[in-house]
Parts: sequence; C-alpha cells; structure tokens
Amino acid sequence: MALVELGNYPNAMEAAMVRGRLQVEGIDSVAFDGGMNIADSAGWVIPVRVMVLDDDLELAKSIIA
Repeated sequence: MALVELGNYPNAMEAAMVRGRLQVEGIDSVAFDGGMNIADSAGWVIPVRVMVLDDDLELAKSIIA
C-alpha cells in the first residue's frame, strides 16, 4: 500500500478539517508540508497535502465531495 494525494489545501486548518471528516468515516490520513509556510496564508506557495492509502482514495474522494 502506498500513500497518494487526496488533495492540497492553502493552510493547515483546512487540511485538518478534511482529515477530521475522513477520521469520522474510519479513513486514516496524514498531512504533509503543514509546517512549511511561515505565514499560514501563503498556501499557494507550498500547499498542505492530505495523503491517504491508495486503497482508500476513491472512498475518501466521495466523502469530501
């Protein structure tokens, strides 16, 4: 199983909301690059990526849609 990108978000708060929604549905996720921006509003430079297992990708997409 490999990690794949579900989506990317301009700040850690938005990524955390997505991760919380996935957790409620039993899908594990991880956020990459959350601490890379000095100013949290600079997500267009380095967005926060939410990653899930490749087996969970389609279900995760349908949950956040």
